[in-house]
Amino acid sequence: MASVNKVILVGNCGRDPEIRYLPSGQAVANISIATSSKRKDKTSGEYIDDTQWHRVTFYDRLAEIAGEYVKKGRPVYIEGRLKYGKYTDKDGIEKNTVDIIATELQLLGGREGTSSGGDEGAAPRQTSSSSAPKSDHAAKPATKTGFDDMDDDIPF
Repeated sequence: MASVNKVILVGNCGRDPEIRYLPSGQAVANISIATSSKRKDKTSGEYIDDTQWHRVTFYDRLAEIAGEYVKKGRPVYIEGRLKYGKYTDKDGIEKNTVDIIATELQLLGGREGTSSGGDEGAAPRQTSSSSAPKSDHAAKPATKTGFDDMDDDIPF
């Protein structure tokens, strides 16, 4: 039987990324994302903001990209999977954790650091762990489709 473990978050970054490198050289970045929703209180009729905080972990090239472009307060789109864990705190109490292991990152909102809205020094709009180029070779030119020599007089 197939199963799915997928999380999609759109929220604001709560702190600048913390980047570290494992002994193997693998980059790891951690951030927290705030997501908010509003609900109406049944007794008072007032709207109540409900903010949830999520711990997000990036690995490899995606961690390096997050470390370079994600900043506190910046809106982001994250896709990933849930990972549950346990640890024992300094008082010997066992605690549960929930992390999102990110596989996709998209920076949202306007471009930072530009006054005219140009692209100079702008961050990439979308990145993923699988979208990094595999080599430094230039892209191949488009090939002909076989329709280039057809006549444009289509009868309908």
